[in-house]
Amino acid sequence: MATNFRSIPLSQFAEVQAWTIDLNSFVFPGSHDGHTIQVTFEHPKSCGYDDGAVDATLDDVGGVWYLDEHNASEKRPRWPSPAYPGLIGNVLPEFLSFSGAPFPQPPSTPQQPFPTLRETHDYLRTFASRYLEQGKIHLNTEVVRVEELQDGKGWNVTTRDWSADGKGQISSQVWDGVVICTGWYDDPLWPGTEGMDILKEKGLALHAKWYRGPQKYAGKRALIIGNGNSSNDIAAHLAPLAQNPVYRSIRRPALRHFVSLPDSRIQDVVPVKRFALQGDGKITAELQDDTTIQDIDVVFVGSGYFPNPSFLYVRDPNSSTGSLAPLMSQVSRDAPQSRRIPSLHRHILYAYNPSLAFIGSVMCFTPFTIADVSSTWLALAWTNEVAYPSTPEELLQFEKDRIVDVEKRRGIEAQETGREASSLFTYSALGTSEEDYAAGLKREIVAARPELKDSLPEWSDERRTWRQSMYPVKYQSLQWLKTQRERIVDNGVINDNV
Repeated sequence: MATNFRSIPLSQFAEVQAWTIDLNSFVFPGSHDGHTIQVTFEHPKSCGYDDGAVDATLDDVGGVWYLDEHNASEKRPRWPSPAYPGLIGNVLPEFLSFSGAPFPQPPSTPQQPFPTLRETHDYLRTFASRYLEQGKIHLNTEVVRVEELQDGKGWNVTTRDWSADGKGQISSQVWDGVVICTGWYDDPLWPGTEGMDILKEKGLALHAKWYRGPQKYAGKRALIIGNGNSSNDIAAHLAPLAQNPVYRSIRRPALRHFVSLPDSRIQDVVPVKRFALQGDGKITAELQDDTTIQDIDVVFVGSGYFPNPSFLYVRDPNSSTGSLAPLMSQVSRDAPQSRRIPSLHRHILYAYNPSLAFIGSVMCFTPFTIADVSSTWLALAWTNEVAYPSTPEELLQFEKDRIVDVEKRRGIEAQETGREASSLFTYSALGTSEEDYAAGLKREIVAARPELKDSLPEWSDERRTWRQSMYPVKYQSLQWLKTQRERIVDNGVINDNV
């Protein structure tokens, strides 16, 4: 495994075992991170790879930005997006633009400059249109299993065709390289609060992933867990319809980038200690300050997600026989920073076989542009134009160093605030280091391809300040939307698009 395949000319790949690969074909399994899949496909093609395909489970591109309308008569499985009607993003078009494809300004600019769900999906679909026309993107295709073959001979990808003609038929193909673009929004993270499992079984607790609007909860008593973007949206949607107050259980004030308007109909309470079912089928929540909330009809959970490419099997690096094991078995739930894709260099390359890569393995403020720069870096790494360490041990050093750094900074925050550090302050969240991370990738890209300097954003302190200025703008846009809605209601007409 000591072979340094990045230094070997492409023409010699077929003659080399271990890490050597001929990356003339590649596949991108993905489902819910549509922007990541599409921009990742763009850059390898522009760097001269001969063949490639995208396998996407949904019946259209867009990932989380595609609101799939379920047809009850359909027999095929569903992989619902966490999107909901009326969703408006919190990232400005400048930070949603892939290189060479500027995002159009929304028609509601300047009062409301943040793209809606439909506008974002339209942008992604336009970006992907030529690949759809070429048949390079396979919709309605479930990736059942990805297996690393022995001796660096590629990856066996098993898929199931859920198109109208496919009828769930299974097939397999061998690919030289695989990029996993599933992102973060497939597997909901549930809090371990006592009694939560019973609520889930009874259908009384609903993760934000499955929220589709407030209408069915009119007159109901609701409790929301969390104060991130999804939780805040759900609370704001429920406030005019549900029984007041709408309770929102929080551990700390919202971080500045989770923007919401104050609302007297929403009451913040401390975290829940335990849930219990009442005799009438409703819920009692006992809070950590020993107060209780009774007669709750529904609990919404906005506790986020965790990465879990359960379909991916790799050769166990600790096995003498090279047996297959799930990739996620390489990280223990008890290990520091366990909510991560393990064994990645720069959050991208798999240390034990860099013909496997991930785009979208991190949480970030501007995921479109981070996917853009990351996939450009990957394309150049796979064409030997960008250097990276040559051994698994060296490639793993990035992960080790980052875990130590994050744990150290979490300890400092806990000491300074007197409470546990935020769950968003983790290995997989770039946070305030987002611009530094992207700038490092861009430096290596430009060193290899100087002509790309002006194609990608200039990641700098100025850009960080610009990004942070989005949040006051978001607050102002929410105020404008509230005023517009109040005017419409005063006129006796309710428009769900406002």
